[in-house]
Amino acid sequence: MHNILKKYHQFIVECHGNTLLPQFLGMYRLTVDGVETYMVVTRNVFSHRLTVHRKYDLKGSTVAREASDKEKAKDLPTFKDNDFLNEGQKLHVGEESKKNFLEKLKRDVEFLAQLKIMDYSLLVGIHDVDRAEQEEMEVEERAEDEECENDGLGGNLLCSYGTPPDSPGNLLSFPRFFGPGEFDPSVDVYAMKSHESAPKKEVYFMAIIDILTPYDAKKKAAHAAKTVKHGAGAEISTVNPEQYSKRFNEFMSNILT
Repeated sequence: MHNILKKYHQFIVECHGNTLLPQFLGMYRLTVDGVETYMVVTRNVFSHRLTVHRKYDLKGSTVAREASDKEKAKDLPTFKDNDFLNEGQKLHVGEESKKNFLEKLKRDVEFLAQLKIMDYSLLVGIHDVDRAEQEEMEVEERAEDEECENDGLGGNLLCSYGTPPDSPGNLLSFPRFFGPGEFDPSVDVYAMKSHESAPKKEVYFMAIIDILTPYDAKKKAAHAAKTVKHGAGAEISTVNPEQYSKRFNEFMSNILT
């Protein structure tokens, strides 16, 4: 991290923060019983308000890039490249948004290649707007039912009339209201709405993660071993930074529509 920090900061400043790269908020060293552990804190890719219903870690590689059975058993598993492709998944953002996104992505990964960094991923979170609305309605209905049951004799009256509408004065004291699938771009900086003609109304959260792996002697040895095992033409994840960035760009270009 220290080795790239100066150039990284300069790059972020020059692109005015308009990047898919992680936004580092802090770096800490924790020493316990003489053992040092380093931790970095980054800005959350996902939203604190819009639930992510499906999640992918994409590298542009197809060798051993499936979620394990153990991973799939989780409430919100992280699926991988082959899972994405086998599902026939696409990210429906429209031509203009696709063009802008890919320009940003290309600039970012070319910078990582200059730093001799590889093995990063595009983290993708998908918020299903219709599903979220349905889930919210179910939660509200359950809450109303519980309220009615707990209010005794006065419960029917309360449930019939509900709460009074907000007055203009009340509205001024509360944060801005967002409708289904809406967000503040200054807060959810990695969010992008699906195109109006998309099959489903969705919000995509997309950012490059895990950018601290250099292409060193260890990775070069891993590349050689995997090439022997899978063949020279196999889409293994461990390749040199230039090849990695090129393949990464091509894969992401194909999944956006």
